[in-house]
Amino acid sequence: MDTAQLYELYLQHPNVQTDTRKLQPGEMFFALSGTNFNGNEFAAQALEKGAAYAIVDDAAYRVNERCILVPDTLAALQQLALHHREQFTIPFLAITGSNGKTTTKELIAAVLQRKYVTYATTGNLNNHIGVPLTLLKIRRDAQMAIVEMGANHLREIAGYCEIALPTHGLITNCGKAHIEGFGGVEGVRKGKGELYDFLRAHNGAIFRNADLEYLEQMASGIEQQVTYGYANADYIGRPLSDGVFLGVALLARGMETSITTKLVGEYNFANVMAAVAVGLHFGVPLEEIKAAIAGYNPDNSRSQWLQKGSNQIILDAYNANPSSMRAAIINFAGTHLPQKMLWIGGMKEMGAEEHNEHQALVDLIGEYEWHDVVLVGREFEAVQGRYKWFANSQEAADWVRQHMPADASILIKGSRGSRMEVMAEALG
Repeated sequence: MDTAQLYELYLQHPNVQTDTRKLQPGEMFFALSGTNFNGNEFAAQALEKGAAYAIVDDAAYRVNERCILVPDTLAALQQLALHHREQFTIPFLAITGSNGKTTTKELIAAVLQRKYVTYATTGNLNNHIGVPLTLLKIRRDAQMAIVEMGANHLREIAGYCEIALPTHGLITNCGKAHIEGFGGVEGVRKGKGELYDFLRAHNGAIFRNADLEYLEQMASGIEQQVTYGYANADYIGRPLSDGVFLGVALLARGMETSITTKLVGEYNFANVMAAVAVGLHFGVPLEEIKAAIAGYNPDNSRSQWLQKGSNQIILDAYNANPSSMRAAIINFAGTHLPQKMLWIGGMKEMGAEEHNEHQALVDLIGEYEWHDVVLVGREFEAVQGRYKWFANSQEAADWVRQHMPADASILIKGSRGSRMEVMAEALG
């Protein structure tokens, strides 16, 4: 069956699923295979659970006429998503970057939804499966679409652009993330810059953080640029702080105002300004932009502010790399919160730089005074020095239960694989 024929079936059953555990009756099931499993084996189960069709790439698993055979299931999913994308003439904004892309995506979505029917990536569906699934969730009433793109190696963003065909793009930053796959910061810039490359070739537009000089260099040759930042930008602002939550003073001429947020940390300033720039560019009234940003509540362990008994917690355990770790620690050290504690998990995908980056992090921690510091993960084993160290978050959580802090302010941060949220749960 070719893509056009498959699309006719999709129009009749426009909900796509790749996991039988989440499958609802009437959905189309794509039997994707992984390194350690054969997705075709779940096709019969999907049909039994009410799937309208099961898409397989092995004839041996075509149990009846509701099993659609294609040469490659993943390729079929991606080609279907591209075909669906080509039906739209609305703005498609692609967002990538080392840090802050999900928060930026959520803020921009909140802002654009104040004026437009907006579809955006849900959760972190930002990879080779998530991007096509995001596109296939966009309905005919869409007026704006936002597609988050994650990557840990070269040519990945380029591939997503060929499916999503973005008209607009935003790179939050290029830091020390996924070093193992990119081979260093220059590799990160080249990989993330594939978004700029696509937009440059297709006369697209970008929203650029003017405070990051390397983004200006990367964006050379792109004619349509909207800038934001501290200075020398179309939209200028300054971070404000009430001791915990970020505020932003918008200083753009004729639009001077202050914006409140529920975001922790000055490092979120650029994310807020990105949402302001996108909103104003697309004609969202300033008061609506302010209300949308003020109403955004971070969740899913992304800079969440929690109260656990008498303890105040900043839970930022969804992702971590040297750039985001440094920003979070320095910001936390600069607050006037009582009894500041650091509970820090190891950073993943550091490759050959793993030891040096974790040593540098411990050295940075040592520059400030802390009530207590706990390091978690094998990555810190050789560099833990004078701080408490545990092999994993479960061992650390057991220690927390036996030494429950009181009236403390705690920053909990680490890569997703470090599972630092377990320590927050130990606080009750």
